[in-house]
Amino acid sequence: MISFINDSNNFNNYYFQDFFELRNQIDEVFDSYGAKNFTMAIAKLEKTKQALLLNLEENKGKLLHYSYQYFKSDIEFSAKKELLKYLTFRKKETYKEIIASGYLYTLAAIMLSGLLLFLFGLFRLGALSEFFPSSALQGMLAAIGIGILAKQFHVMLGFTDVKGNTIDQLVLIPYSVKNLLSSPSSEIILASGIGVLSLVFLFLYTRVRNPIFQLIPAPMWVVIVSIGVMYYYELVLKTPAVLGSNLMITLPDNLMASLPRPNFSKLLSSDFMGHTLSITLVAVIESLLSIKAVDKLDPLKRRSNINKDLKALGIATGISGFLGGLNVVTVIARSSVNANNGGNNRSANFFHAAFLVVFILLFSQQIQKIPMPALAAILVYTGYRLATPKNLFSIYKIGKEQAFIFLTTLVATLLTSLTAGIVLGILATILVHFFLNKSAVLFSRNWLKPNVLMYLEEETGNYYVSVKNFCSFLNFFKLKAKLDEIPPSAHAIVDFSLCEFVDHTVMEGLNDYSRTFSRKGGFFEIIGLDIHEAKTEHPFAIRKSLPQSSFLNFEISLTKRQKLLQKLASILDWDYLPDPISNYSDLEQFFYFKTKLVNYRYNNLESKNKEFLLFDLSYSEGAFIAKEDLRSTFLQLNVTKKMPVFVLDKENFMSSLFQLSGLKDIDFKKHPDFSKRFYLSGEKEKSIRDFFTDDLIFFFESHPAYYIESNGKTILIRGKERLASIQEIKQMMAFAEELLKILVAK
Repeated sequence: MISFINDSNNFNNYYFQDFFELRNQIDEVFDSYGAKNFTMAIAKLEKTKQALLLNLEENKGKLLHYSYQYFKSDIEFSAKKELLKYLTFRKKETYKEIIASGYLYTLAAIMLSGLLLFLFGLFRLGALSEFFPSSALQGMLAAIGIGILAKQFHVMLGFTDVKGNTIDQLVLIPYSVKNLLSSPSSEIILASGIGVLSLVFLFLYTRVRNPIFQLIPAPMWVVIVSIGVMYYYELVLKTPAVLGSNLMITLPDNLMASLPRPNFSKLLSSDFMGHTLSITLVAVIESLLSIKAVDKLDPLKRRSNINKDLKALGIATGISGFLGGLNVVTVIARSSVNANNGGNNRSANFFHAAFLVVFILLFSQQIQKIPMPALAAILVYTGYRLATPKNLFSIYKIGKEQAFIFLTTLVATLLTSLTAGIVLGILATILVHFFLNKSAVLFSRNWLKPNVLMYLEEETGNYYVSVKNFCSFLNFFKLKAKLDEIPPSAHAIVDFSLCEFVDHTVMEGLNDYSRTFSRKGGFFEIIGLDIHEAKTEHPFAIRKSLPQSSFLNFEISLTKRQKLLQKLASILDWDYLPDPISNYSDLEQFFYFKTKLVNYRYNNLESKNKEFLLFDLSYSEGAFIAKEDLRSTFLQLNVTKKMPVFVLDKENFMSSLFQLSGLKDIDFKKHPDFSKRFYLSGEKEKSIRDFFTDDLIFFFESHPAYYIESNGKTILIRGKERLASIQEIKQMMAFAEELLKILVAK
């Protein structure tokens, strides 16, 4: 009896295994018939069920009674369950159809939203952008950067299924790293390897100062190399599907056939109009915010024609909706990449769009070889540049109150939305202004009204602008309207002696005007702030006439290098000033600074006779996340004799490109070594040839090569593109002294 039971149990176990292997066929049926004929799937299911029941009846005598009843009922139940599963699947297909119809309604709403955006620009509602404080904008951009980083970091590691808001995805970053390190598949290893190495390359790219290498922008290097990796796996290792479709760029096979048709049948319904207005308002607010932020990326500090931009966005949105796309808005990340790679006019956007169309139509196969982790790495880097801690430290130097506004906007944007974040940032700024003034009456009476008076002084031809009462981000547009009427080539004087409060946004905006006037040959002078107290020593700090102690007090202490400079100045009997000075208008006359933005110069060593001026200079290339801060040591040599305008630099690959662009290299047949070693250019070739005598050429040939430029009055000398050591400074000064002797003796 025991033996029989054991044998029966063994058979039950064997049959149990066979049974579940057969039952798995049901799942395979619906995997294969997922979207095919409903009748065929049901027939196949019934056939499988009958086969299972027949097999059970054949082995009935070998089974225990309770086992037989269990298997029979389970077969019937499983078949019914799988039928319900299939019916549910069909229901989901119906849901997909509903979603598809909703998508077509959405496209219609987007097209109508484009019309409304155009009307916003037509009726000049772009003035709303003037009411955003600078620190709040910076906080918003930092929040956008964190959002980009949080969402793309997981994709960079090869995990595309991580969902949630920005906070959720930030919290999940350690888990993605843990999953990567625990038991990764070969696919994840390759994907994360591409992503992480791409990110490392982007961080190290700026450290390589090779002009040939930097002819190709960093993001393009990432794309090219990642495509090469994919082709290596496909052509060399013969593994074409090394990464899944979720980790690769995908394009539709037929672009024209995939174009949808917007559905306007619900145009007059209240729900449709409500959603359209919501889409429009979000697009307007985000575009206004982004346009203001993009202006900060411009190395030339130009200001956008916001109303014109809104009309353009409206037209683009209408076309996008027609083609199946979403609202077109200004995108910070893309604008940052644009500025980082030298785009500074509308042709950059045109060629960007043109190249996209060409590559999609002609090189779609190559585009689909781009791994998503590589693109995610570019966005992670962009997000980091937007949200780099240096931005917070820079704002903190302006004032603690600005750091408070920055952090309030950042946190609010992360926890809520872009719109709510900027609103809270504005409220935080108003609260700070109220607190600093400590007078409810003064604040409530003046926060919206600077009395701005402007007139042209007949005797001098200068434009005089008087600002009275209270000048902040809330009313800066009134002052800007007057300043915009002044030609940038004129002389403008802005008087704040009757103004009791000037905020950070205004100070930063006035600095932009000063730079614009300087580049256009004008002069922009600010007076009347001598009686105002600044919160910090920063030039953009809040200024107010009410007595109040500052938040931060900086003590200037000389570094070792500065003490050595001070000692050198004492030996030479030169004047030494370590403090930063903002007088750099003479530098902007040089070709070298046409594409660079001068911040300030410091550590100034000047001879008593004003012939020599040596200084360290802080300047930058690009702007915002594309901005690269540089510091170099320069020497200005004042020559009394008239000189031609020229540039003398070391001959390199870049100089060959300059020649191709039309900038001629002036060579001397008598001096082949000089011609081979140096690149010499200038408009008046004859004057330059006359100026470069044999003695002068021999002098340059026998000394280390410096970057030398003449603006006709002054010679600018620069060594390496970094701060010079004390020894290098002594060599530069000796070089300048010998050069001056030759020039004077001519």
